[in-house]
Amino acid sequence: MSVLRGKAAGVTFGLVGYLFLVELVSGILQGYYVPIIPDLVEHLGIRDADFNWFEAAQLLLSAIVVPVLAKLGDMYGHKRILLVSTVLTALATWGLAFTTDFTWFLVAFALQGFYVVWLPLEVALIFDRGRVTGTGASQTRRAAGYLVVALEAGAIIGALSAGKIFTALGDVQTTLYFPAIAVTLVFFAILFGVPESTPLPGRSLDIWGFVVLTLGLLLITSGLTFLRINGPGTWWVYVFMIVGVLVFIPWGRYELKQKDPAIDLRVLRQPTMWPVQLTAGLVGISLLGAQAPLATFAGTDPEEHGFGLGLDADVLSYLIGAYLISMIVGALLFPRLSKWSSPRVALIVATFFVATGYLLFLVNNATVIGVFVNMAIAGIGSGALVGALPSAAAAAAPRGQTGVATGLTNTTKTIGGSFASAVFAIVLAAGTVAVAGHTASSFLGYMTVFAICGVGALVAAVLLFLVPKLAFADVEEGLLEEATEAAARPE
Repeated sequence: MSVLRGKAAGVTFGLVGYLFLVELVSGILQGYYVPIIPDLVEHLGIRDADFNWFEAAQLLLSAIVVPVLAKLGDMYGHKRILLVSTVLTALATWGLAFTTDFTWFLVAFALQGFYVVWLPLEVALIFDRGRVTGTGASQTRRAAGYLVVALEAGAIIGALSAGKIFTALGDVQTTLYFPAIAVTLVFFAILFGVPESTPLPGRSLDIWGFVVLTLGLLLITSGLTFLRINGPGTWWVYVFMIVGVLVFIPWGRYELKQKDPAIDLRVLRQPTMWPVQLTAGLVGISLLGAQAPLATFAGTDPEEHGFGLGLDADVLSYLIGAYLISMIVGALLFPRLSKWSSPRVALIVATFFVATGYLLFLVNNATVIGVFVNMAIAGIGSGALVGALPSAAAAAAPRGQTGVATGLTNTTKTIGGSFASAVFAIVLAAGTVAVAGHTASSFLGYMTVFAICGVGALVAAVLLFLVPKLAFADVEEGLLEEATEAAARPE
């Protein structure tokens, strides 16, 4: 067994090295375009507000394609689908560099969202390689931590390099070549460096199940998107969301009758799985929904509005960079905390960190140091959860369903983020005030946003207490602990 474990561990170490490069590029894609948004707006001849459509379209696509691609990974091999998604991402990223038309840029930006399936597929790959040793869960947690380090490091590199490259070249189109080159190169890293997983034979694709699932997700996420863009007075967005929710009733009945369903609801309702998926959605509120409010709060001038930090773009970038570094710290600490205590306890601690960080904003928001402390605490918890949730889902899933399980954490996180973005936009717009020719959302609006983030994470922490004590542990660890407890019990 020790020889086998050593061999598997060696393979996994090499695997993680190449996947580290993949997540580095994923982070670059997420951070690269933000600093040059004003220049992209001018390049395309659009308004600042129109850029929201790019993010909205990408979120819509990611919510829809991840479950399908994850299931295809379980069926045909996770490396194969990782390569397919990388090709699609590369084509879309090159497309961004060769168009000045708003519609085509929107299409390309949406299709670039295929990269969101990379992390779930990578986690499934790693877990598959470690499964044979009985230590797949712990290996996956460690590896996922390193992948999150790469993701956040890539985001920092992308954000810092985009502005410098544009300044040096003075041309938007040429500046957009660089992320496309990075995605193209990482395709070859996957092709030659990543071994294939072992798919479970005899699987089938539940086409109608995925069609109805896609329809429901499309209605819900598009309704939330249009709610954010058009405002709460648009009645038809609520129809979209209600119909989307109702679609899942016949879909659930249909799935329970299928031999190989699109989403196995019997697995999903297990106590080791549903709290993890709900936690992903609740934490998605802050992970995806709170970033813009945090930035605008920090940039609000306290002399004009009575709150905020009044930071300019340069100083604000340092604050965001510090937040990303705290996420790296959290990603590295999580596997160690899991080893010292248990994966379940580590997940609970991480969600409490997120809750504490955002709830501290209610009483600690007047100084740069205070806001930095809040963001660092929330960042440590968030960084741990980005890799820990798909790892936990993989450990809880039966063989042949790791891709779907890890992909679902991304889908629920996206839905949580979309919901939060829509609600936060309404909350902040409702409290907008005009002072000296400028507009800023009210202090109460921002505090409501931070309270929602904190309470959402707090609810997630409570839900994780319902997870069985030995969940997500290695097979050997779980058997040893069960034997110890049995020996300690009186006859």
